[in-house]
Amino acid sequence: MREKIVAEAKSWIRTPYHNCADIKGVGCDCGMLLVRVFVDLGVVETFDPRPYAHDWHLHRGEERYLDALLSRAIKVETPQPGDVMLFRVGRCYSHGAIVSRPAPLTVVHASFPAGVVLEEVVSGNAMMRERMDKAIFASLVGVGK
Repeated sequence: MREKIVAEAKSWIRTPYHNCADIKGVGCDCGMLLVRVFVDLGVVETFDPRPYAHDWHLHRGEERYLDALLSRAIKVETPQPGDVMLFRVGRCYSHGAIVSRPAPLTVVHASFPAGVVLEEVVSGNAMMRERMDKAIFASLVGVGK
């Protein structure tokens, strides 16, 4: 299943960044990328966290993203391909990515600054590198629906 998760995540590469969107090749954001990958592969039951404002994480402290993830996943210390990585941006955890390779740690994510879904080494991205100490890893693999 892990290989399928990574392959599906990579199939979204070059999809433009668009808040709240979830159409491959047309637009998505980091949250809906995760939803589409895990729901479409049948890893989790269908759910839709929308609507949400593009800047919700700057004005609210509640852990919406983190709570949604941990209600379906388990925290892990050592990430494996197909696991989720969450970063604290703004006042709460608000940026998610799918681990594609554990060493060097590489993720697929929808990047607002880049304007697209891309795969990149975490240490090469200043935002992610600076937030590594508080990053959370979680696995949905084998948790069940």
